[in-house]
Amino acid sequence: MPATPERRRAARGLAATAAVLASAAGVLATALPAGADAETAARGATHSGHSGHGRTVDVQLLSFNDLHGTLEPPQGSAGTVTQTQPDGTTKAIPAGGVEYLATSLREAREGHRYSVTAAGGDMIGASPLLSGLFHDEPSVEAMNKLGLDVSAVGNHEFDEGSAELRRIQNGGCHPEDGCYEKGKRFPGADFPYLAANVTDEKTGKPILKPYTVWKHKGVRIGFIGVTLEGTPDVVTAEGVKGLKFHDEVETINKYTRELQRQGVKSVVALIHEGGMPASGSYDYDCDSPGPGDGISGPIVDIAKNVSPQVDALVTGHTHQAYACSIPDPNGVPRTVTSAASFGRLYTDTTLTYDRRTRDIVRTSVRSANHVVDREQPRAKDMTALIKRWNALAAPVANRPVGYISADIPGRGLNAYETPLGNLVSDAQLAGLASADKGGAQVAFMNPGGIRADLAHKASGDEGDGVVTYGEAFTVQPFTNMTNVLDLTGEQLLTVLRQQVSGVNEKQPRVLQVSRGLTYTLDLRKAGAERIVTDSVRLNGEPIDAKKTYRVAVNEFLAGGGDGFPVLKEGKNKLVGPSDLDVFTAYLTANSTPDAPLAPPKADRVTIVK
Repeated sequence: MPATPERRRAARGLAATAAVLASAAGVLATALPAGADAETAARGATHSGHSGHGRTVDVQLLSFNDLHGTLEPPQGSAGTVTQTQPDGTTKAIPAGGVEYLATSLREAREGHRYSVTAAGGDMIGASPLLSGLFHDEPSVEAMNKLGLDVSAVGNHEFDEGSAELRRIQNGGCHPEDGCYEKGKRFPGADFPYLAANVTDEKTGKPILKPYTVWKHKGVRIGFIGVTLEGTPDVVTAEGVKGLKFHDEVETINKYTRELQRQGVKSVVALIHEGGMPASGSYDYDCDSPGPGDGISGPIVDIAKNVSPQVDALVTGHTHQAYACSIPDPNGVPRTVTSAASFGRLYTDTTLTYDRRTRDIVRTSVRSANHVVDREQPRAKDMTALIKRWNALAAPVANRPVGYISADIPGRGLNAYETPLGNLVSDAQLAGLASADKGGAQVAFMNPGGIRADLAHKASGDEGDGVVTYGEAFTVQPFTNMTNVLDLTGEQLLTVLRQQVSGVNEKQPRVLQVSRGLTYTLDLRKAGAERIVTDSVRLNGEPIDAKKTYRVAVNEFLAGGGDGFPVLKEGKNKLVGPSDLDVFTAYLTANSTPDAPLAPPKADRVTIVK
């Protein structure tokens, strides 16, 4: 049987150190990783490498990110990873679920005298009902059992505010819902959550530890954790109230210097920000033709500016899979990894530690992602955990709320319009259209708020086509309140333009729109001009710039989230029910076992390429 996390930690000598704030400036050093291909790295991960008795020892760094409380195997497209075959075709492999993730990590650790497990944030938040119903206590319990040593915070760790995040770290029963099991008090996370670039507005101090130092048999590696500076743009205002979010690079460099002064020469940065590889295959070589050439996005600039004294970057947020080598400020390649999301992959990185210099030999760094496939045995302790929490959730989770005739996909790379996005926005329009509910004429839904597909054949026992409350919750887990507000026609057009301009110009955030609104998106143009103004119609009529329209959105968008500041200008706001309540009510009212709901056509946005 595998050792308990507590015994494993004792054996490995994990030591977490509180940090002291220091002044900011830049530093330079030398470094070098080599990007190994997946097969080579996989072979390297099967043995310990250096014996541990000489000058150098191999330290195994296992990492994953963006679990989002996904304890059970995720459904639909969120439950597979894409693999490129030798003939160039691709294959979808079912993956994910903590029962399998636990088995994968435990087997990966076998034979390694030095092994540390780290995470890149968003471990909780936007979670399926099994975890979200209990404020993610089940997921924290699972991560404790997984043997997680350290994690950065992600933006979703702030979904319920900083006070709740501190409870997740330190333990204690929920202030409103109390304890969920008689005689049991939530113990909190066994591992430190790191929030180096998140400070209290009043004190200026980090709200959690900025870094920790892992120690074992004379080896010391510092871990610095940051979330994306733009967290306030993707979290409700209430969730980040009283907090300041600082530049990722400046923060990491600041605490790298702090660790260096303490004699900690080996540093790993856990960064909840990521990139977009050119291929969606987990085994894609993003270092072809050269280091980092196959990846784009915010993490590239971050990696190129983080101090060379940082030896490796574990990243997340974009839910992508990559193990790249991006040049550091000295132009020397450095390992940057991400393990997709929902526990479908884990990354195995070998860090060769030099006992004399106390630093990582970056020429020896190798890394690769591995599939958490569902052909392997389930971890029995995780099965028991899921069964126990499922029993508590069953009265709520298993209640049927609707019926569908086929899969309704809602997520996907570069999907400008999805059937489920249309369904969700249609539900908001229908639920808020009457005068007493707000008089909505059109509804917008942010695609990031749709967290899963609706699968016709679910993993439960309720039968094909049945949509349970738990499945609906997985689609919309935030329970944002709906808002209906006045926008002029010109402001409504600005909403559409802000999808592809401003902060969204490089990576558009195309809103899902309710029935009746149609327009053309011309990708051959740049910025706001990509919205063809003359094409915008509401119920067949052109938008009148001077006319007032009643627009339904969730409270996140109403606060200007996702780069839509014009929505904050809305007037005569009426607050309605939660988006989840509106969604489930629509499913119930518009489907029966004999007349299930068909997937809406994705024909509201015309794409010109």
